[in-house]
Amino acid sequence: MTAFDELVAHPGTGRLFEHTVLPGIGDAAPGGRVRLDALARWLQDVAHADTVDAGLGGAALWVVRRARLRVERFPRFGEPATLRTFCSGLGRMWAERRTTIATPGGVAVEAVGLWVHLDAGGGRPVPPAPAELAARAPSTGGRVVKARLRHPDPPAGAPEAPWTFRAAELDLADHVNNAAYWTPLEEELLAGPEPAALDAEIEYRTPAQAGPLRLARDGPRRWLVAADGTVHASVVLGLDGIN
Repeated sequence: MTAFDELVAHPGTGRLFEHTVLPGIGDAAPGGRVRLDALARWLQDVAHADTVDAGLGGAALWVVRRARLRVERFPRFGEPATLRTFCSGLGRMWAERRTTIATPGGVAVEAVGLWVHLDAGGGRPVPPAPAELAARAPSTGGRVVKARLRHPDPPAGAPEAPWTFRAAELDLADHVNNAAYWTPLEEELLAGPEPAALDAEIEYRTPAQAGPLRLARDGPRRWLVAADGTVHASVVLGLDGIN
């Protein structure tokens, strides 16, 4: 079983950014729980808000490489949710970000993401500038993280189904936004009984464009694959699967 990224606690020193959202109609599934793609969108939005608040909005472009969502309880429509986020590790040209989503009933979601640091034009990975390190390093507690991908390729003969990304899911970088990659798993949730919890990790390999893909499955693993065999992303469910 693939080991997921660790959910470390804030060390008590360094930057900790907080933002509150009110889940709206566009965030919610028919039963009222907040969908996985909406949670992923919250995570990228609070990361951007933190960067802007730190005065680093134009310094670089961060692209998510891997993300884990451990949903202990799904937030629900109309239930205020407070997101707290901080940099939990640094590498040569990447960083780890930890985010907690709490509701009045307590912690609902724990998340961790690995982000690659690109130059301001988004062309190539570069080391963070001194001002970025000054803002991010204190909350890492000295943790060093690696950017190597861990998920395996799909096995030969894995069952497949068609999947299509829409042009409406493209973002400012002119490729499918990271939150949209959670929608195949969200479709599974919607097809079954209302889930109580979930632990899943996604790795983004190659940016996808709008159009048809293949969704391969093998036990707790999922892959979004192009017609030429290129794997755009992979998802692994935790030991508890969907519950």
